[in-house]
Amino acid sequence: MAEQRLHLTQHKQGLWRRLGPGLITGAADDDPSGIATYAQAGAQFGFSLGWTLLLTYPLMVAIQAISARIGRTTGQGIAANLRAHYPNWLLQSMVGLLCAANVLNLGADLGAMAEAARLMAPLPAWVYVVTFALICTAGQMFLTHARYVGVLKWLTASLLAYFATLLVVHVNWGQFLEGLVWPRPTLDRDFWLMVVAILGTTISPYLFFWQAAQEVEDTKAAPLRQPLLQRPVQAPGELQRIRIDTLVGMAVSNLVALAIMVTAAATLHKSNIHDIGTAAQAAQALRPLAGEAAAALFALGIVGTGLLSVPVLASSAAYALGEARNWPVGLSRTPPQAKAFYGAIAVATFLGAMENAASLKPLKALVWAAVLNGVAAAPIMTLIMLLSARKAIMGKFCISRWLAIAGWVATGVMATASIVFAVLSLRRP
Repeated sequence: MAEQRLHLTQHKQGLWRRLGPGLITGAADDDPSGIATYAQAGAQFGFSLGWTLLLTYPLMVAIQAISARIGRTTGQGIAANLRAHYPNWLLQSMVGLLCAANVLNLGADLGAMAEAARLMAPLPAWVYVVTFALICTAGQMFLTHARYVGVLKWLTASLLAYFATLLVVHVNWGQFLEGLVWPRPTLDRDFWLMVVAILGTTISPYLFFWQAAQEVEDTKAAPLRQPLLQRPVQAPGELQRIRIDTLVGMAVSNLVALAIMVTAAATLHKSNIHDIGTAAQAAQALRPLAGEAAAALFALGIVGTGLLSVPVLASSAAYALGEARNWPVGLSRTPPQAKAFYGAIAVATFLGAMENAASLKPLKALVWAAVLNGVAAAPIMTLIMLLSARKAIMGKFCISRWLAIAGWVATGVMATASIVFAVLSLRRP
């Protein structure tokens, strides 16, 4: 009877109501540091790297869907499953790399949000950094899980700013389509560094932990939903929901990234502006080329996506750390029920904010975050693939052959990207 009520509820829901962890994950992927990467790709190489976002879409869908299935099936996040089935040193190493990369990324994102806000209202940068850090931390601590997820879902609407920006610039659509479907790789070192940067920005470890954790949270927040190992009869409807949620979320992520890249290519690259250090610099550079409206929309998008991505970065680190240490975790718990978990969120956000008061510049923080993500991505993806194929963990819900192939291809691409990045970095003059 409970399963019938759940199925009836899902059937009556529209697409927007059925979207959740996948949509938020995809939107959070377009954080201010990602915006800077996509803008730099368009400014430096024009339309010629559009194909990378076609390549990453199926890879993102595969690994994010697998991560979500692990959480929904077992009722535990990725780090909790690793703690139960793999050596502690391996778990702690992966979690340490993830937390370090997330904190660096947090700092860079808060700095970019502050610079973007200053383009609209020139207050001191530290005022914006502190304000945004407090807003992001307070939202997670004082809103109920259901309401907070609702806020994050509506914040995904901020991504529409980049489609609106695209509408007010002139695009050579013939060149765009050529770059989208016809890769023209070169032996240029900077070209391949940018390809690797796009892969590392688009497929990031914190997204794996976040989406799995949110599937677990949903089983706690909705009385009718339970881990599939406990309620196998719920599997058809829940796995279909995960597929739709992930397909839509990753499509939104890549379409926004493509819009940013195309905007930069049509304006900055065309005007021989080839070097963009931050997302805020991209917004500022747009002002004389595309007008105040385009610059304002771009800047508003940076602030909006930052308000979405900063909490995801902080809480994914807290989920991973808390599960690795066997703490009570979850946004569905109140702060008194999960003191260490919420403390980790606050500390991660605080350290990110403090980066902006230290000598570490946002661009350098992004470089180090990319390096750490690159080092961690392939090993974490390998462990996720192994988890998803073990019957002792997944029962009869081990992933299908086709999903496994797609997941291993994604893992191989990220491993190759990490090796290429290391080789090219060592050859840096």
